[in-house]
Amino acid sequence: MRKAYCMAKEQLYAACGGEGGLSRAEAAQKLRLLGPNELPREAAPGMLSRFIAQLSDPMVLILLVAALISALLGEWTDSAVIAAVVALNAALGLYQEGRAERAAEALAAMNSETSLVRREGHVLRIPSRELVIGDLVLLETGDAVPADLRLVEAFNLRLDESSLTGESHPVDKDSAPLPPGPDEPPLSRLTNMAFMGSPVVYGRGLGLVTATGAETRMGRIAGLLADTSLGKTPLQKRLAALSRILTLAVCLICVLVFFLVLSGLHGHSLDNLLAAFMLAVSLAVAAIPEGLVVVVTLVLSLGMKRMSRAKAIIRRLSAVETLGSVQVICSDKTGTLTQNRMTVREIIGHPLLIRAICLCNDCEPEQGELRGEPTEAALYRYAVEQGENPEQLRRDYPRCAELPFDSSRKAMTTFHRDNGRCISFTKGAPERLLCCCSEYLDEKGRVRPLSAELRQQIMLQNQQMAAQALRVLAAAYAEAADQDAALRRGEQELIYLGLVGLNDPPRPEVKAAVREAHRAGIRVVMVTGDQLATAEAIGRELGIFHEGDEVAEGAQISAMSESELRRRLKRISVFARVLPEDKLRIVRAWQAQNKVTAMTGDGVNDAPALKAADIGIGMGRCGSEVSRRASALVLADDNFATIIAAVAEGRRIYENIRRALQFLLSSNLAEVLAILIGALLGVTVFLPIHLLWINLITDSFPAIALGMEKGAPDAMQKPPHAADAGIFSGGMGFDILWQGMLVAALTLAAFLLALPRGGQEATSMAFITMTMAELVQAINMRNRRGSLLRLKTTNIWLAVSAGGAVLINLLLFYVPPLTDLFQLAPLPPLQIALALGLGFLLLPMVELGKFLRNLGGSGKD
Repeated sequence: MRKAYCMAKEQLYAACGGEGGLSRAEAAQKLRLLGPNELPREAAPGMLSRFIAQLSDPMVLILLVAALISALLGEWTDSAVIAAVVALNAALGLYQEGRAERAAEALAAMNSETSLVRREGHVLRIPSRELVIGDLVLLETGDAVPADLRLVEAFNLRLDESSLTGESHPVDKDSAPLPPGPDEPPLSRLTNMAFMGSPVVYGRGLGLVTATGAETRMGRIAGLLADTSLGKTPLQKRLAALSRILTLAVCLICVLVFFLVLSGLHGHSLDNLLAAFMLAVSLAVAAIPEGLVVVVTLVLSLGMKRMSRAKAIIRRLSAVETLGSVQVICSDKTGTLTQNRMTVREIIGHPLLIRAICLCNDCEPEQGELRGEPTEAALYRYAVEQGENPEQLRRDYPRCAELPFDSSRKAMTTFHRDNGRCISFTKGAPERLLCCCSEYLDEKGRVRPLSAELRQQIMLQNQQMAAQALRVLAAAYAEAADQDAALRRGEQELIYLGLVGLNDPPRPEVKAAVREAHRAGIRVVMVTGDQLATAEAIGRELGIFHEGDEVAEGAQISAMSESELRRRLKRISVFARVLPEDKLRIVRAWQAQNKVTAMTGDGVNDAPALKAADIGIGMGRCGSEVSRRASALVLADDNFATIIAAVAEGRRIYENIRRALQFLLSSNLAEVLAILIGALLGVTVFLPIHLLWINLITDSFPAIALGMEKGAPDAMQKPPHAADAGIFSGGMGFDILWQGMLVAALTLAAFLLALPRGGQEATSMAFITMTMAELVQAINMRNRRGSLLRLKTTNIWLAVSAGGAVLINLLLFYVPPLTDLFQLAPLPPLQIALALGLGFLLLPMVELGKFLRNLGGSGKD
């Protein structure tokens, strides 16, 4: 829509079919023609490109070189088998990568932003991607502008346009048309335009969509800014680095082994060169954990899907890892610990108070429901119950200006026309409002001076209400000759009307969730804007506040030095009347004590604290768009109990990653030891194709199955793991070492037992023993430190993958073409049973090792 900034309001409404907005049919047609309101994204690579990317791994390149050399030397069978197994491994990697990407895409869809639009005279909430040119969009504090808009209405509207202009201060907006000119004014002068991506930091407005998607200012400037990637976690980065280091180290060792073996052979014939080369390649295949990063990514992605089903939506992948180490949760009260179902329980004051709570109220009826903030909805309902007609009152006293609620003022004021004069109504925190009042309205409707004695009496009433866990609001009014005079007076010299006490009952499941958090070693702290007595009463009821704990108000926090706040922090379990900057100080104070801290928030001003926290937690239902964008985790149901469920899931994911990691690395170590010791003994235990097959069938699928383990029942009865603890902490590195050595010892025992009957038969025995031992090791990893007998759950995925691997591996010995292809020897059933039995011996050996470790007191992570 060209030069919309010059158009009058009437022209703008004409462009969208009137003040009621577009019809649904018009909107649907425009969406089909213009496409979704999305920034352009980089095209995803095709299947072929992704398959080729799978082949670019250093280990795969080594294998492809081995296949090529084998072919050049006439070893066509070896070459074909290596190539086929590499292709199968790449296909598996592609499948795992696809599952992870689909999980990420599903989460990105759940994270999609929504907008309030007016269509056919009704206000609807729709996905922002469905906005079209001509839509009327409602803007409120905390929203992010979803498209380029020409403002039709603006009430004290201020936007943060720093992402477009670099200007750090909020920009005031209005709806007045600009004078036409030959050129479009610079962005800074387009005061009646709102641009995509700009957060609403204050006020509210109504705007007509003039551009969507790539045609917006953001689309033209940013191009490919729309990044739905969830990024990499610190753990993924560390494991990727570990894989790179191992790859480099192993390649160097392989070169060294190649020359050492070659020097020990008689002559440098092609056969000897090939034997030495194949041994080096076998070592590389055995040592490099090629599936490690993919398995971890898949475990994280599947865990995120589980979290989303539990109403915890991950916005940053790092949150999954951090959740398991959370030590402090700083939680809002309203809507998170409580039900956010406000009900007026008590009212004290003049009857004009009812009119005040009707008019100083942004709540609106919409299709049989009330749209707006829960407190205002409760006030609206109460007024109706008392016989008032709020809509008629609003027609009789039309609003002409407003001062929206602000967390620093803790008040809201609206100005209304009243027969040529102007009347204002203010509601807010009692202690704040009383400071603005100089008079009060008595029961006979007379305006009287507000004495110090009466102020004390009002504050006593306020404290009595708050002690009953009621949220208390005060209301006042003022009259002026006209709007200008009323605005100059603002919120000063008001006439006090009375108090309203609202009840917001705690969520029934929160008390148990707080107990579970305490059992898990997590400190729960309430951080609320409510007054101290209300917050303390709710804190006691929920088990957050205990005898001996302290409470603190925002004013006290502001007066404390950093050292004093840190000193008192551990004793304070309830923070009341806090400002957004107080939240930021509280987060940083906990972090200064090396505590991994989660902070919840729903307002636009909570964004700094949410970003500073180790995990910022936004609210999906009642939170602002700005706070959700700043969060790493969003609660779809705004429920504190969901945070605890997410922490439990985070611990499960972290422990499952450690299970898969210990299994894969101990298996790789066993393979390396078997090959190296065999080389020292002058024998070839395995060929590259054997190890490729083992890693593909015996390692990859069980590792993924371990990532689906349900988790230990006592996971939430232990303290959180330290955030700075290494992935091998708690003796895991030692466990990998001794368990890998056991698998290698059993494998070599099987090889040496059969060696007198020939090298191929010995390799076959070792092959069966190693595959069985590694599958047993996967089962052992279901309980890394405790006995398997303590497990009360089953892992059907592990049972299927282990059983399937045993059957597939046995086929290699009973299908002659496969036996020849893999250069194995057919074994009689008794020998196969012996090899399987040797592998199965790992189970009691590892169980005994775990028992001895626990007996020595070193069995705890």
